[in-house]
Amino acid sequence: MAIRYIRSLTGRRRTPAANRHLGFALAFVAGAINAGGFLAVQQYTSHMTGIVSSMADNAVLGAYDLVVRGGSALLSFVAGAACSAIMVNYSRRKRLHSAFALPLLLEAFLLVCFGFLGARLSALDGVIVSLTVMLLCFIMGLQNALITKVSKAEIRTTHITGIVTDIGIELGKFFYWNGATPPGQPRVLANRARLKILTVLALSFFAGGVAGAYGFKHVGYIATVPLSLVLGALAVVPALDDVRRYVRRALRG
Repeated sequence: MAIRYIRSLTGRRRTPAANRHLGFALAFVAGAINAGGFLAVQQYTSHMTGIVSSMADNAVLGAYDLVVRGGSALLSFVAGAACSAIMVNYSRRKRLHSAFALPLLLEAFLLVCFGFLGARLSALDGVIVSLTVMLLCFIMGLQNALITKVSKAEIRTTHITGIVTDIGIELGKFFYWNGATPPGQPRVLANRARLKILTVLALSFFAGGVAGAYGFKHVGYIATVPLSLVLGALAVVPALDDVRRYVRRALRG
């Protein structure tokens, strides 16, 4: 039963329920990386709006080294998203079961690397470019692109601004007083199911943030290892399905 459930979360065949549950899990992971990572690198790594704004501010102030640091973070996020898209599209062409699992396995591997090598990477950070920030931004771009493709842009796990905006829109419709509706005009009604999904996504991100910050505060970089284990558990079943299929073909062949 558990194997079937995990396969539904990251397998090739998708359902709205699987998309939601995967979104909740990834929102928790994103919150943990973003909030916990802040304690490690003193920067939020999924907040591209803030990074681009700070680049503009620093350009005006003449702090061009900080502009370069912001640009490296932005490009790392974009590279992560591009990498995710390449992996998913290639896997779809090959009709792999693990089309959506492979980016998660890569994310899990990178989080393990960050957990064991983060302290050394931070020691190697140059005056201009922060390797730890670039790695975390790459991971965030990788994950956000994955859930965007999985849910056809209906779910985002690192873009809390959009989630909170959509919550506000649904609440506005929920509290709207329709009164006497003119003929031919539809009533303003909130999508309660969507409001529930958005709220759980936001709460998952917050809960992950609390867990990540607590972990980084008390154990440091190694706190990302449990997150990598969660991602690995989510992705392992479809990956093993592809391995078994490959072995069968090799034995026949």
